[in-house]
Amino acid sequence: MNEIREKFLPVGTVVLLKNGTKRVMINGFCTMDAEKPEIIYDYSGVLFPEGALSSDQTLLFNHEQIERVDHYGLYDIEEQEFKKKLKEVLAKESKETLAQKALAAKEEQVN
Repeated sequence: MNEIREKFLPVGTVVLLKNGTKRVMINGFCTMDAEKPEIIYDYSGVLFPEGALSSDQTLLFNHEQIERVDHYGLYDIEEQEFKKKLKEVLAKESKETLAQKALAAKEEQVN
C-alpha cells in the first residue's frame, strides 16, 4: 500500500515519514507550530500505535515528507466535503498568508 494519494490524506491514515523509524497516524491538518507560528504544516500526527501520551508529543510534517502509507483513514462523504472546503480555503490563500493572519490575530489578543 505504498501509493500516496493526493495531498491531505484522511484523519487516521498511518504513514512512515522519510528517514523515519516509527509510524505516525494523522490527526489534523494545517497546524501551526507554537514555536514558529509563521509556519503552517500540512499535517499533525501522533506516534502509532501509542497515540498521544502527552500534549507535547504532536508531530508536525508536510505531505512531501511522507515516504509510504500503511493504512488509509476513513474516506466518506463527510471527509470528502471537509477536504473540498479545506482546498477551497487554501486555493484562496496560501499557507503563508494564513499563518501571517493567525499570527496577527494572536498578537492582537496579547495587546
